[in-house]
Amino acid sequence: MSTLTFTVNNKRHRVEVADNRTLRSVLVELGYRSVRDSDDGEGFVGSDTVLVDDKPVYANLTLAAQVDGAQIRTAESLGNSRNLNAVQQAMIDSGVVQSAYNAPAAALLLTWLLEKHPEPTREQVKEVLSGLFIRDSGYEQYYTAVQLASERMKSGAYQSEIAPSFRDHLTYVGKAKGKVDGPVLVSGEPAFVEDRVQPGYYSLVVLRSPHAHAYIKSIDISEALKVEGVETIITHENCPDVYYMQAGQSNPEPSPHDRKLLNQKVRHVGDRVAAIVAETKEQALEARDKIKVEYEVLKPIFTVEEAMAEGAPRVHNGVVEYRSGEPEGLAEYNKDADPRDGKVIYMFPLHGDIKHNIASAARGQIGSVEKGFAEADTVIERTYQTSQIQCTPLEPHICYARIEGGRLVLNASTQVPYHVRRIVSWVCQIPENKIRVIKERVGGGYGSKQDVLVEDLVGYATWLTGKPVFYRNTREEEFIANSTRHPMRVTVKMGAKKDGTITAVEMDVRANTGPYGNHCLTVPMNACSKTLPLLAVDNMKFQVITYYSNIAPTGAYQGYGAPKGSYALMTCMAELASEIGVDYYQMAMKNKVETGYMLEILRGLGEGREGNVVPVGSCGLEESLVRGAKMIDWGKKVEGPSAEWKVGKGFAMIQQGSGLPGLDHGNAWAKLLSDGTFQIFSGGADLGTGLDTVTAKMISEAFCVPLDRVTVTSGDTDSCTFDTGAFASSGTYFSGGASYKAAEDLRRNLLEEAALQMEEEVDDLSLREPGEVYSTKTGKVLSYAELSHTALSGTGRGQVMGKGSFTTLHNSIPYGAHFAQVAVNTRTGQVKVQKFYALQDAGTPINPELALGQLYGAAMKSIGHTLYENMILDAEGRCLNANFTDYGVPMISEVPEDFKAILIDVNDEVGPYGAKSISEIATNGAAPAIATAIHDAVGIWMRSWPFTPEKILRELGKIQ
Repeated sequence: MSTLTFTVNNKRHRVEVADNRTLRSVLVELGYRSVRDSDDGEGFVGSDTVLVDDKPVYANLTLAAQVDGAQIRTAESLGNSRNLNAVQQAMIDSGVVQSAYNAPAAALLLTWLLEKHPEPTREQVKEVLSGLFIRDSGYEQYYTAVQLASERMKSGAYQSEIAPSFRDHLTYVGKAKGKVDGPVLVSGEPAFVEDRVQPGYYSLVVLRSPHAHAYIKSIDISEALKVEGVETIITHENCPDVYYMQAGQSNPEPSPHDRKLLNQKVRHVGDRVAAIVAETKEQALEARDKIKVEYEVLKPIFTVEEAMAEGAPRVHNGVVEYRSGEPEGLAEYNKDADPRDGKVIYMFPLHGDIKHNIASAARGQIGSVEKGFAEADTVIERTYQTSQIQCTPLEPHICYARIEGGRLVLNASTQVPYHVRRIVSWVCQIPENKIRVIKERVGGGYGSKQDVLVEDLVGYATWLTGKPVFYRNTREEEFIANSTRHPMRVTVKMGAKKDGTITAVEMDVRANTGPYGNHCLTVPMNACSKTLPLLAVDNMKFQVITYYSNIAPTGAYQGYGAPKGSYALMTCMAELASEIGVDYYQMAMKNKVETGYMLEILRGLGEGREGNVVPVGSCGLEESLVRGAKMIDWGKKVEGPSAEWKVGKGFAMIQQGSGLPGLDHGNAWAKLLSDGTFQIFSGGADLGTGLDTVTAKMISEAFCVPLDRVTVTSGDTDSCTFDTGAFASSGTYFSGGASYKAAEDLRRNLLEEAALQMEEEVDDLSLREPGEVYSTKTGKVLSYAELSHTALSGTGRGQVMGKGSFTTLHNSIPYGAHFAQVAVNTRTGQVKVQKFYALQDAGTPINPELALGQLYGAAMKSIGHTLYENMILDAEGRCLNANFTDYGVPMISEVPEDFKAILIDVNDEVGPYGAKSISEIATNGAAPAIATAIHDAVGIWMRSWPFTPEKILRELGKIQ
């Protein structure tokens, strides 16, 4: 132990700490919560950045003993949510504060930079942010934030157009007004799950399997239970005999129930073997090391090809059951089931065959591909392979649970609070009214927090013991036990006439779902449903088969299957264009869909049910293509900087969806408070995208009041109404649609109340700033505060409220085109993305500055996926790069020199104020855009991502 004295933000501290304590742990204990941990002290992400004696350091890599006598500065020194400094405000205004887990560290670094260099260069900004990993908003807008802050520090209230404005007749919608939760997030005030944990909690630690495929023959916890402080140890022998899925999906669930909390059979390295609950984490870790497990090791399978092979080991070999649609012969099928494997329960037929490792299958067509291929002058067939990719949220999966008033309360970092409640209810076998889920701010989800990966275990441990339990994944656990992107093998067969008219397309998707069937039908189906409808082709056919294996678990990830399908379909079209000698861009223009085209292919793409056939509504695809081609100067060759560098251009047209028509459902309710301000309750889950700001703008626009007069409460299952959750690009469209309807209902009710109080007709009343009802007939004025005060008095009709519910069978499809210019080094195989333009039709962007941030962030993710991100497994199924440093993610140095996100103005008739989705679609374009650009540069086709230097050189014939 050492006694240390140091100053933090001009406050003197004297503490006694163990010699091995990190600076971060001490600072957090002292109440400086802005110093966050994203990488377990790896020193990569930078969320733990502080200034020690005016120099940036990683607090997780610094021992507390090293700062004795030092001056320390944290983000708390900059300002609080009521009094931000220039940098913090500029970050909010420019749209970079999204999930914001490391936003306080960014604000601290940029403030430090501007103090030393009031007008910093782009290179200086890049240098100071070089140690900060930013996944959600990318990096490009940080340059705008620094310029904005620099100008304001010189001249005060400096303003510039940070993002384009939309819909001139509106005041808040379509305008950059700042994120309503931005001040709290950028200042590092309590917002995340870890900030809610109270003293006296118990720690949960998981013992994980060292084997990819094995039965647990025996497990001895006797010595572990003797460790002081251990409350309980949960294993397959004493956990609930309840099968479920971890995917947070709507009813009817399109994923098999194929797991329990803990299973006798482990199916991947890192699978749960035991869960230890103890008074401290150190005690839980000690107990974990005393558990003795004997395994019967089985042969693992890791690829689709291995899973398909004759006589392949069965990942699941238990009893198969159906809740509906049971096929004939099921009893015979189950005769050789092994009880150690448990069960696989389908809610409805997914055409699975676990004896051949098939979790699900689907197929469909329109027209006749045989006829279409016969009419073609040229037919090609190509196969494309995609890799397993980690979602890498900066905040790992985390949960804190406790018993309050006899109820189970969970503070969760989740995209689906209502699905968490439902699944935890099922696992614990307690009714939903006994459970409350509070969705805290989400420090990055990207789809992975659609899955209930920790709340099930933490909820059960708390209900079992009655103790408050806290659990947080390590970064390694994020890699080996978290959802990842499904590896896929996509074969595309395409035929066209000499003029480039496509006559037929056939897609065959073979997906690897890993050990469990989370999203096993829906993600692979998206590879078809979010790509084939781009083409106005009469003859289309698809087949999707998903296989179990022993890789790390897969699940939802931003783009949800569409990036793989886009890569395969667009690259194949480019290859076909090359074969027949027509320009790829002209071929795309000839075969793309346009407004009014009936999307018949959607009938077969309904994810286990018949899909909804709809015409193309609003469509900005042509404008995206035309503007993008002009920006990149399509068709004009560019010389490289030297002979070994070759430059090429490529593009892809892309689409996504706006939620799941006929499945997704949003609900909201709102009320007028006694002082004339508003509160709205939304079931939607803001995971950093700005959904709460969308919700607030629905009230602000309807009632002519600024955003600070609207409070949003969201994602709390006690106070808010049901919402399917934030996934499938549904937030603005469905949750925002419900808030729009709640605002309209509240407006009607407010006007009716005003008419009674003012003795006027409703039709003669209007609303105006700064929050009052105005009679166009008599000139009478009634403020919202006066109206509410009277309504709430004994003579009134009670609180003025409104409610809204939104669902639809229509899908407002967002379209876009991504263009890339790359330089390829023919000696080293290196690929540099010199230019990248992401042009996106998002209808009416409700929050344009945040929409741009999501475009930049998703495009940078996609560039990383395309060029280097890939989970590497050894022969035993162990992940060899289960950390940020070895895995490799795009940092600010990888941002293209010329990087632009463009919002295409398209008016849609269905979404709130004409809005469509925005964030997912931008992950779909980089792979095909870069693949076609590489071909343009050096004449090779890249059919397997990531496009590593080794693969480039192999295709060039430089290496074997």
